[in-house]
Amino acid sequence: MIPEKSLVVYKNRPALVSAVGEKLDISVLGGEQLRVREKDIVLLHAGPCTLAGLEQDIPDADVRVTWELLAGSSVPLRELADLVYGEYTTKTAWAAYLLLRDGLYFTGDVHTVTCRPPDEVEAETQKRAEKYRDALARDAFLERLRTGTLQLPDDGRFLQDVEALAYGKTSKSRTLKDLDRTESPEEAHKLLLSTGFWTPQINPHPARFGLSPISAKCAPGFPPPDEERIDLTGLKSFAIDNAWSDDPDDAVSVEGSCLYVHVADPAVSVLPGSPADLEARGRGATLYLPEGPSRMLAEEALPSYALGLSERSPALSFKMVLNEDGSIADTEIVRSWVTVTRLTYAQADTAQPGNGIAAALRALFALAERNEARRRAAGAVFIELPEVHILVSGDQVAIEPINVYKSADMVRECMLLAGEGAARWALQRRLPFPYVGQEVGDRPALPLPGMAGSYQLRRCMRPRSLSAKPGLHWGLGLDQYTQVTSPLRRYTDLLAHQQIRAFLRGETPLGEDEVLLRLAAGEAAASTVVQAERASRAHWTAVYLADKKGSEWEGIVMEKRGGRAVVMIPALGLETQVGMKETHEPNEPLILTLSSVKINEGEAIFIIR
Repeated sequence: MIPEKSLVVYKNRPALVSAVGEKLDISVLGGEQLRVREKDIVLLHAGPCTLAGLEQDIPDADVRVTWELLAGSSVPLRELADLVYGEYTTKTAWAAYLLLRDGLYFTGDVHTVTCRPPDEVEAETQKRAEKYRDALARDAFLERLRTGTLQLPDDGRFLQDVEALAYGKTSKSRTLKDLDRTESPEEAHKLLLSTGFWTPQINPHPARFGLSPISAKCAPGFPPPDEERIDLTGLKSFAIDNAWSDDPDDAVSVEGSCLYVHVADPAVSVLPGSPADLEARGRGATLYLPEGPSRMLAEEALPSYALGLSERSPALSFKMVLNEDGSIADTEIVRSWVTVTRLTYAQADTAQPGNGIAAALRALFALAERNEARRRAAGAVFIELPEVHILVSGDQVAIEPINVYKSADMVRECMLLAGEGAARWALQRRLPFPYVGQEVGDRPALPLPGMAGSYQLRRCMRPRSLSAKPGLHWGLGLDQYTQVTSPLRRYTDLLAHQQIRAFLRGETPLGEDEVLLRLAAGEAAASTVVQAERASRAHWTAVYLADKKGSEWEGIVMEKRGGRAVVMIPALGLETQVGMKETHEPNEPLILTLSSVKINEGEAIFIIR
């Protein structure tokens, strides 16, 4: 039985037994009174003992001498205390227990204390010395960090936890915690920039969303496998896009009342469930960043599948027979060969008569205008807000307004016709298919004119929905719609192509449930891509503005919100909020002054001049 006033250990803390019964009453060092079971404590000294001064005035001792003396043997804790300190008292019993708990020289329990072998003691000693040196080095690093005297690149090893947090790989940072700063990706980014360990050219946002800056590795087979295709190389086909586009996946042709939309055909090789399909589904879409794209499909396959990169391109061609009002009378989908001429929007808008291109483009412009008029009559929503192209090259960031081109509107209408035609084609054949819809929004009865009106309309738009069932797309003014014109860029388009191809080959397509599962996975991944692109554009805009504090910018008031206004800066394609001292009306131009920039938050603050 453990006697009263004996020294015991309870959860590695010294305690004094104050009363003995079915349970023991103990007083833990520090004043806590507890009732415990005997098996919950360890007896160190039978007493009578006191806790007063227990951890003070412990005699000096050469522990290593005792360890060498006891090499290869075991003793109880009582004897260890006597050997190390020359006596067995309350203080030396507790000191001996601390030696045992420390574990450098001894191991075991109070009944059997065993000396550790020399090789283990040496290894542990070196480990502790190294840890001590690291602690001293870290303390010195933190002091340099606080005083702004970092020694880079050597001090970079201490910033790895900060970098991991900035990239979103972890939610904690020992360094930020030691500095009593918020453990957030934005704060980590701020610290890395302020120390010079990161430059503004590092964009952490894709990594925060778990996205790779490297294009897909699982390449579809190339060149595409041989199969029977209809020869449409006699048609004048045009892939029309922005000047910086390098992955053309659609082209247009017109022949009488027939519109052809030719689309890249990677689905000939990217079969459902294949490695390339799984990787594309996991990515959801190509990630377009100002510093360069991270493609949904492997880069090396692009020359074989993109349109117009070789003399003859394999395609999936959507042939729409159009009525006088621009509506679709019939749709046919065929596997084809096409010869494609690549044009920029500027080239298409300014094509000169004489080579047949201008005549073909005029016919395309005419049918596009009819289709736009048809959609407007059906209540389609048209939003016209300024857009910009952000380009990063080395340390340079350029922001250029995207011009409005007639040919861009034409291409848009042709792509919408292809999506509408494909949806009707799939519906007529009861083919499980990824349809795109949109519920009716709360459209204002009398929208404002100009940019403010477009801003109003955009705010009333409902999110699009993807389903295996067709439905109204309110914003486009279409009864049924899908997207099929970007299988190199969007997984849902690739999925649609896989279903079309299975039907054309007479094979069993994926069932509705499987289409829904793949559709949900691809769309979730694509949503993450959109968020990463938006955050990256904000980052590079902030980088572009970082050295322009005090510069002036023209803004247009979009909306009033109490004492603030939402303002569009067309030259930057940027919406921002500013405080108003005076009343400013929607569409009113303002001159804004750049007040400050926070790169780590992707934010620029403007004030009204």
